[in-house]
Amino acid sequence: MARKGERVVHMGRPISFPVALLLVAALVGFVRRCDGGVTSSFVRKAEKTISMPMDSDVFRVPPGYNAPQQVHITQGNHVGSAMIISWVTLDEPGSSIVLYGTEKDMLDSHAEGRYNQYTFYNYTSGYIHHCTIRRLKHDTKYYYSVGIGLTARTFWFTTPPSVGPDVPYTFGVIGDLGQTYDSNATLTHYESNPEAQAMLFVGDLSYADNYPYHDNVRWDTWGRFVERSTAYQPWIWTVGNHELDFAPELGENTPFKPYRHRYHVPYRASGSTSPFWYSIKRGSAYIIVLASYSAYGMYTPQYSWLEEELPKVNRSETPWLIVLVHSPWYNSYKYHYMEGETMRVMFESWLVQNKVDVVFSGHVHAYERSHRVSNIAYNIVNGKCQPVYDESAPVYITIGDGGNIEGLANEMTEPQPSYSAFREASFGHAIFKIKNRTHAYYAWHRNHDGNAVAADSVWFHNRCWKSADKNECSV
Repeated sequence: MARKGERVVHMGRPISFPVALLLVAALVGFVRRCDGGVTSSFVRKAEKTISMPMDSDVFRVPPGYNAPQQVHITQGNHVGSAMIISWVTLDEPGSSIVLYGTEKDMLDSHAEGRYNQYTFYNYTSGYIHHCTIRRLKHDTKYYYSVGIGLTARTFWFTTPPSVGPDVPYTFGVIGDLGQTYDSNATLTHYESNPEAQAMLFVGDLSYADNYPYHDNVRWDTWGRFVERSTAYQPWIWTVGNHELDFAPELGENTPFKPYRHRYHVPYRASGSTSPFWYSIKRGSAYIIVLASYSAYGMYTPQYSWLEEELPKVNRSETPWLIVLVHSPWYNSYKYHYMEGETMRVMFESWLVQNKVDVVFSGHVHAYERSHRVSNIAYNIVNGKCQPVYDESAPVYITIGDGGNIEGLANEMTEPQPSYSAFREASFGHAIFKIKNRTHAYYAWHRNHDGNAVAADSVWFHNRCWKSADKNECSV
């Protein structure tokens, strides 16, 4: 039952006439079930979501004077041959140089970055360094070192293969993480899944704004907490509402100030004018990041950028088209209900026209997967205002269940709407495993299960490649 949405993403393959008859029958069964999908029978024990104390091991400051901390990496250009290395030093600026190479004991290349600092209310940040290392070889393990002398620290990462249609690649997916005991369980569970090579993070990082006076020390603790993953594999950042840090009552009138200083992305490489919306290619995937909390109406910079960006996607090169956005467009929980509606109205038809494969979002602190549906036929007079099955539409996945301090969204709308394939109020993470140009496997893992257990899973069949030798999306 947990996988009945598989029929939706399987449809559209070349089939024989007898198989077609069977699929017609299957479709009738799907239509009959459109009064709702699966609401999981798993019930998580009601527990308060508690912040980890400041002296927790996961927040420990690295030993030594001015030792680099909060190390994190993200893709540094459009095609994956560069990496942005970021870290913080607390005592003094130190060096912004990164040493790197393909052998741990021979870091024979270097790149020099820059550092910045910011104040927020009564807080002054450490020295935040960003350095982009370029002209990296694809599919290669690199070691890199930041810091000076005895307190220098060495990490490693692996670059993605060259962009191509049959490049296998596995992404992790997490949203709304925070820094509670449940957050730690989510990250630990994700780390126990060894296949993921990069993280698609759908927004709401530290939840510092949930602490008194937007306590920016909680940005530092969060950076140290996630370093065990972010220093070794790139996290692709999406901005959420908890990154706004807009607090006029504290004299802080610049939205996103801490986030913009701490987390850099390669937005200019895709022609964007803002770090809140951008795109990258990675393996056989084209990833578009959108901003729920920046203007997106007609003629705004984000609208104009997306309008020009989607036609650039070459599905012969990157057959998998993934969109990240914080606020979900389809949501059957009572929390944040309809908050993504205006953005859906603006952009949904574009995503359907371009056969986007999947849209990942967060914001709602639970898990939900939709069928392939769209709601684009309504024209103010025809009354067609209900989502309908649409083979060209994306699957919408809400995964705002990282473990944040606000707890789970456990109240659902009833009956379960027809667009909803599976939903459950539990903490967890997901894996999106691209096999080749035609197939990808998706699985959601709740924290309460072993790392090999998938609480919800589905095979994706790429609509642009209905067979291995025929590109149906070419113009």
